Amino acid sequence: MNLSDIRNEVIRLSRDVGAFIERECNSFDRSRIEQKEGFNNLVSYVDKESERRLVTRLRELVPQAGFITEEGTVEQAREQEYNWIIDPLDGTTNFLHGLPVFAISIALMHHKKIVLGVVYEINRQECFHAVAGEPARCNDQVISASPARTLGESLLATGFPYYHFEKRDEYLAIIKEFLERTHGVRRIGSAAVDLAYVACGRFEGFFEYNLNAWDVAAGTFILQQAGGTVSDFSGGDNFLFGGELCSANGQIHAEMLDVIQKHWGNPLPV
Repeated sequence: MNLSDIRNEVIRLSRDVGAFIERECNSFDRSRIEQKEGFNNLVSYVDKESERRLVTRLRELVPQAGFITEEGTVEQAREQEYNWIIDPLDGTTNFLHGLPVFAISIALMHHKKIVLGVVYEINRQECFHAVAGEPARCNDQVISASPARTLGESLLATGFPYYHFEKRDEYLAIIKEFLERTHGVRRIGSAAVDLAYVACGRFEGFFEYNLNAWDVAAGTFILQQAGGTVSDFSGGDNFLFGGELCSANGQIHAEMLDVIQKHWGNPLPV
């Protein structure tokens, strides 16, 4: 299997489906919004149709691969040797409100290890991508994480949960301390874009909980290939399916974990 060739096809596919999403954004009818589990967990026909288009083409690229997808338009499986992990529209709420920050996220997992990641930020037409053994890139440009060495030099990103609000106070305490010790904390509404922006040095770190594998599989891999560090809130490696993510440029990861662990307490059930 030539991962570089597959990556190039996935980039073309992401741009094709991204063009469909962009067209739909310009004429979207809010009456067609649907609600998933959770009060503010939204979906539309654009998410579902985008996922169908991605699955159809990805199945042709790697016929033996299974799928782990957000919208469940295809049978879900994790036991295959290869699995595609897909979020067809990361930042759905932004899309529905016309806020121009949303992306397609596609990762290929071999057994339990990600070997390919693509995050296509549709509005800026920036495609962040990486394959195992090669540097991360944005479009054709090699990227690397920020060289900042301390929280005091850093701009962070975060997100807010759709459920598990019982940890709200602990999470707000983490945000409060980061606000006091960094250049600021931003919430742009797409974990895939947040991670891509850490990978290219726009943010120094990103943390969030209640995440799913399709939110972070591609972005965490791209960040690691760009020299970043990724863990769960305990400092372990259960960030893909464990719901908690602390990611950074490699220099401030330990400082971020210190702040998170001081306030967080016990992990949430998966």
